[in-house]
Amino acid sequence: MNWTLEVVIVPVSDLDRAKAFYAGQLGFNVDHDTVINDEARIIQLTPPGSGCSIVIGKGVVPDMPPGSLKGLQLVVPDLERAREELIERGVDVSEIQVVGQNPRPVPDPLDNVGFVFFTDPDGNSWGVQQISSRP
Repeated sequence: MNWTLEVVIVPVSDLDRAKAFYAGQLGFNVDHDTVINDEARIIQLTPPGSGCSIVIGKGVVPDMPPGSLKGLQLVVPDLERAREELIERGVDVSEIQVVGQNPRPVPDPLDNVGFVFFTDPDGNSWGVQQISSRP
């Protein structure tokens, strides 16, 4: 049986600002933006090519302090290109960092060990890892 992670709730303080960041700056697809009533709204966004979405919302999502989610991770096949895209979109992203050593030979020296990091406007932290191919 497969167990798939489909949705991660990301706690934010301003839904429109967060939607603009995730859709406009990160390029996530807006799957839906549903207003249930004045006190309840849910926005689902999905990174291009991902099987897992994020949800931001109010009134219908767990109550967590904005910015309290740390260590979310995206994976890309080309970290240098991904970093360039983030910079072009105005995201304050770290330099490429090599974390550890590969346990086996890989096609690109950044595979598995190359990362960049950024935060959303509320301080939720994200990492981006390069994996260009999987064994």
